[in-house]
Amino acid sequence: MGLLTDRTILVTGVLTSSSIAHACARVAQQEGATVVLSSFGRAMGTTRRAAAKLPEPAQVVELDVTSAADLAALPSRLAAHADHLDGVVHAVGFAPAACLGQPDGLLAASWEEVAAALQVSAWSLPALAGAARPLLRPGASLVGLDFDASVAWPAYDWMGVAKAALESAARYLARDLGDDNVRVNLVAAGPLRTVAARSIPGFAEIEAVWGSRAPLGWDVDDAEPVARAVVALLSDWFPATTGEIVHVDGGAHAIGVGRTER
Repeated sequence: MGLLTDRTILVTGVLTSSSIAHACARVAQQEGATVVLSSFGRAMGTTRRAAAKLPEPAQVVELDVTSAADLAALPSRLAAHADHLDGVVHAVGFAPAACLGQPDGLLAASWEEVAAALQVSAWSLPALAGAARPLLRPGASLVGLDFDASVAWPAYDWMGVAKAALESAARYLARDLGDDNVRVNLVAAGPLRTVAARSIPGFAEIEAVWGSRAPLGWDVDDAEPVARAVVALLSDWFPATTGEIVHVDGGAHAIGVGRTER
């Protein structure tokens, strides 16, 4: 039996087969889960093609996390494929171009642009939890994808601020859903060469830091370690862990300067 046998998991944010969310969906299936994906708009076709590349083709429901109508309709849209949820993977993030890698840093973006980044990348976690709540069984687990927000990174700018908000939101959400016996945790991944990462100006600078700092090393093309951590948190192997940030980054977050070659 796998870690997620007889469990039903909703995975958001699958765009291509190279995405971290796709790796999470694949490992979840390999561990026995029934997986449903979400997407919306013009991305639906791309998500369906990625879903077909999973070990078991997954159903895709429409969900724009910025749409009140979509959030309200989520339980009914899922009902065609599942009558409950045991877990949700939040793998959604977006920031307008002015929020990332500008010469003036945080000074470059307007409030409207910053608001979009915060809504999609942080507010959407509790919004998604609220939409899924009617289907969440006791013992369910919400896991979000994070990027360490304890320091300032080159070019990450307002997305870094949004990730800090995501981390705080996860802690408060863990408090709010504790009475439902629902856990909320984040996995802070090291940099991975996804489509989203390639759109970040200065990503190469962030990537280079990991090569010199991570005691265990870091492969920017391998999302498997991150996916395994997500699946472990979705399982019942962490029954008393909530409000936590699990770093899956080769240990780079723990090292202040570049490691000495041995």
